[in-house]
Amino acid sequence: MWRVGQRKISRSWTALFRVKTRAVCAEATAAKSKSIVESTELKYKAGDKLHGYTVTTVSRVPELHLVAVQLVHDNTGAEHLHVAREDSNNVFAVAFPTVPMDSTGVSHILEHTTLCGSEKYPCRDPFFKMLTRSLSTYMNAWTFPDFTMYPFASQNAQDFKNLMAVYLDCAFFPKLAEMDFRQEGWRLEPEDLSNPDSQIVFKGVVYNEMKGVFSNAENLFETQLQRSILPSHTYSTCYGGDPLCIPDLTWSQLRDFHSQHYHPSAAKFYTYGDQPLENHLEAISQLALSRFHKIELNTAVPNEVRWNEPRMQEMSCPPDPMAADPDKQTTVSVAFLLGGLAAMDAAELFVLNILCSLLIKGPNSPFYKSLLTSNIGSDYAPSTGMNGHTKEAYFSIGLQGIAKDDVERVQDLIQQTIDQVIEEGFEESRIESVLHSVELSLKHETSNFGLGLVSSLMPLWNHGAEPVSSLQIGDHIAKFKESLASSSTFLQDKVRQYLKENQHKLTLVMHPKADYQAELEKKEDEKRDSVLSQLTQEQRNRLHSDAFELLDYQTKQHDASCLPSLGVADIRKEGETTELEDLLPTGVPLQFCPQPTNGITYFRGISSISSLNDDLKPYIPLFSYITSKIGAGNLDYKQMSQEIELRTGGLEVSAHVVTDHSELNAFEQGVAFSSLCLDWNMPYMFSLWQDIFNSPDFLDVERIRTLVMMLAADMANSVANSGHSYAMTYASSQLTPAAALTEKFAGLQQVAFLKRIAEQEDLQPLISTLQQIAVHVLDCTSMRCAINSVPEQVGVVATTIEGFLDSLPKNRDDPDAHVQDERFFPRMGRTHIIMPFNVNYTGKSIRTVPYTHQDSPSLRLLARLMTTKFLHQEIREKGGAYGGGATSGSGVFQYYSYRDPNSVETLDVFDRSVQWAVDGSFTDQDVDEAKLSVFSQIDGPVPPGSKGMTRFVHGITDEQRQQHRQRLFLATRQSLIESAQRYLPEDRGESAVAILGPQNEKTMNRPDWNVIEDIDETLVVHTSN
Repeated sequence: MWRVGQRKISRSWTALFRVKTRAVCAEATAAKSKSIVESTELKYKAGDKLHGYTVTTVSRVPELHLVAVQLVHDNTGAEHLHVAREDSNNVFAVAFPTVPMDSTGVSHILEHTTLCGSEKYPCRDPFFKMLTRSLSTYMNAWTFPDFTMYPFASQNAQDFKNLMAVYLDCAFFPKLAEMDFRQEGWRLEPEDLSNPDSQIVFKGVVYNEMKGVFSNAENLFETQLQRSILPSHTYSTCYGGDPLCIPDLTWSQLRDFHSQHYHPSAAKFYTYGDQPLENHLEAISQLALSRFHKIELNTAVPNEVRWNEPRMQEMSCPPDPMAADPDKQTTVSVAFLLGGLAAMDAAELFVLNILCSLLIKGPNSPFYKSLLTSNIGSDYAPSTGMNGHTKEAYFSIGLQGIAKDDVERVQDLIQQTIDQVIEEGFEESRIESVLHSVELSLKHETSNFGLGLVSSLMPLWNHGAEPVSSLQIGDHIAKFKESLASSSTFLQDKVRQYLKENQHKLTLVMHPKADYQAELEKKEDEKRDSVLSQLTQEQRNRLHSDAFELLDYQTKQHDASCLPSLGVADIRKEGETTELEDLLPTGVPLQFCPQPTNGITYFRGISSISSLNDDLKPYIPLFSYITSKIGAGNLDYKQMSQEIELRTGGLEVSAHVVTDHSELNAFEQGVAFSSLCLDWNMPYMFSLWQDIFNSPDFLDVERIRTLVMMLAADMANSVANSGHSYAMTYASSQLTPAAALTEKFAGLQQVAFLKRIAEQEDLQPLISTLQQIAVHVLDCTSMRCAINSVPEQVGVVATTIEGFLDSLPKNRDDPDAHVQDERFFPRMGRTHIIMPFNVNYTGKSIRTVPYTHQDSPSLRLLARLMTTKFLHQEIREKGGAYGGGATSGSGVFQYYSYRDPNSVETLDVFDRSVQWAVDGSFTDQDVDEAKLSVFSQIDGPVPPGSKGMTRFVHGITDEQRQQHRQRLFLATRQSLIESAQRYLPEDRGESAVAILGPQNEKTMNRPDWNVIEDIDETLVVHTSN
């Protein structure tokens, strides 16, 4: 792998009711954690022998509530890190150093083909097949610049064993079949297989994935920055694969690369969670390591030779049609090579991370002040910050969205800022706020802690650094504070050492080029012609028959009985319930959820916008983005930012749209507020919210201009990486009022809307609009809140939030946030939105039923079934797209494809999938596998701070969730066929289609297609008549 006319309706779920509070025993949880962590610590010591391994170290990390056991396999030298922690979401990963020396994408293509079949599991694509035979909470594979990792997570012990067996066999004993190489990597074949005389083109999953990656100028810039700052070895390549170089890779080179890199002697194994270490070691040894002996591998990456003087490079990119100012599309960044991760001790690396935050994070940081508040550009340049995924870390700082003539000005500002920091240092309160963020992150529980841990450790561990030392944050903080106390210029000296006096400095400048795309297409044609010229006539003649040979291989049904699988009986019948207490302080509904939150209080609030005029609603996302980033009360925006960092984990405001769980034309619309803080900071957190609600400062024009430019740039840059989401959102907007409002808030309409605002010189009309919105939104008349905290906090919470709510404005008599748009009616249509991409993103949406409808579970299962048993094969394997599938929810059944070389052909696949489902071309076992896949999502881990949010955000009670669960269990092959017949055929209901991608003849001048070439002028979203 390389995000009018409405009437109020009554909602039963908004009625207050009292639920007996569960006495969540934090002491019992702590005791359980203590037993697991302490028993592991006491059980093992350095020198112990276990299943062919030798324990090297046992380390307690109290701040993270874990014990780390490090081992080495005696016979192969494989390293193993086991993290024992009270967490049922157990994680496994194996990583290999992969150091490609060209840009053919060999490590990336190998990552794909490794999972396509193995010695013990010779069926095609066991990885994707296991997605429906497992209750995994995560399955994937990651390619990094210098290592490849295969992680998974599961809460089920048997499932964990099953997945480990498959992962190990695929990683160490893959088939690496030539057919899979042609499918996943690249091949030449006729564009249209039905016409052997059609143009010969390149195809392949990774080939098309990387074409999509490099449709985004940000990705181009980040890739070139790494290649240029580290130009001497593996980092000088495009490790994901340059589409112009991918066709240089041969099947034999792929197999050689595996033998040279995927060996236990260089492997790093990682296990995490509450399962016994011995079980893991025994399985790994028996399933893989017992067949190997230690060898020497040449995978070391040398240190970069240091430059004697700074360097400068220029590059080009495609113009961005979404840019607010076409004349300001230049990007410039200055990068500094810092040093080797393994050579630095963990404390020094901690200092560099703190220093990076101090330099660039938030409006009080020096680079933010000098670069962003100047409004020279739209936002920081891509890759700004410290990059620690290479052997030697580098720091980069720059701006995007600048005029070509401002490059030198930005360079001067960067140097002046460095000099200023060296002279003035950092305010003590800034340092305290960054350390507070570290402390809060240590306490904040997430659902994927184990995965996050391995992703942060592996770049260090891969190059010989001691992995556990980086986890000992308490020691690093203590040493950091000692260094500050012993030297008043400690941080300034670091800035001088790593930035001011660093000659290994690169300035990279990227300019848009009008004919960039045309030149790229010419190079691709020349590459194709070059490859074709190297083929014999016999080989050229075989291209058509080879294509059909691959098609036959992809179409053939392969026996998957060799794969392990859980069964429906392994799914628990009862879903988890969350006990809540509903309070009514000052008349505002408050949901209190007692949870073991580790000393943190979590707050959410939703304020209705039902009374807001429709012409003001497109401003809601911008209003939300700005509101917590401007001044309020007696604080200007810099002081407010400082207080937020010192007292909280951030104050977030966002647009809120949720489809009603029982009525498709009903929905909730509002603005959502969220924050978290250490328990003792709760009064301060609500004091900050009080200032924001009572006296926000919308009069600082330049501050608002900066934020407008940043948000507009962020939204525009997101389209190329999330085109499928934008396509689905646009298609769905024609079908339900909630989806129509979502398109206004988060779709292409919002992207175009922000572009127009960013183009405005006079922001006074905008400021007036924001002030009007504030009167409606920053009010508690139609608001509801939720708090997650430990049970003992309920009294403090009630008192604190009552004081907060009492202080808020009560200026309106607002209707319920839940409304029904009686004037909305669905519209069917096909829209092609022209984008300067090399690939397509397609979306098709069908209006169906709400969550509580009896057919909703069947449609949910159908989406998963159609994805895994039909769409994946047709869109990815045969079609060459990076991804494709179907989802069902919020009253809409959606199809999508991602980084797809095809456009209308994929729509034909969507239509054929309907016939496939209607004909019942699937088995009872297929239905059971779909249930496993759906329940793996439903029963995924939920951290304490997020418990109860399904009810608070969506209004769905535990009883409704259980009813949905039971209907999933009861669904049969026949009920799925009937649901497919009832909702999915084109003549049975309302549907809409959207394609984002390059111009093509198949949609132009077609009366059934609406082709939009300038979304800024012609993009219109249906609401109601």
